[in-house]
Amino acid sequence: MTSQPRSRFYSGGPWELTVGYSRATRVGDQVFVSGCTSMKNGQVVGTNDPAAQARQTLETIAEALIGLGSSLHDVVRYRVYLTRIADWEAVAPVLAEQFEDVHPAGTLVAVADLIDPDLLIEIEVDAIAGSASPVS
Repeated sequence: MTSQPRSRFYSGGPWELTVGYSRATRVGDQVFVSGCTSMKNGQVVGTNDPAAQARQTLETIAEALIGLGSSLHDVVRYRVYLTRIADWEAVAPVLAEQFEDVHPAGTLVAVADLIDPDLLIEIEVDAIAGSASPVS
């Protein structure tokens, strides 16, 4: 068995080096994106707006995927963490719009807190690069 090289994508976020992780890691055709939030340049985008936070979070995820030769169209699974479960109704249309042609496996759960009290959502994804061809 031969080992496959590991590629990493770093966003420059403050916690990557502090905690010791990369925004995303690719091994072979599999890409794993760490939990992402709507933080951009040290600020929360969309304070108290779960849909805006979901959009920004997905933009951050897309950047990481693209940085490793993949895209949102290659996502096979996502996990959404909400601090207020009632926000699922605002977040669901954003997910549906983004993944309307992909239909990955998905999980959406409520959590007590995220790293910043203004953050309402965190999303992580798994993708298989090059798998964006249509399926039934």
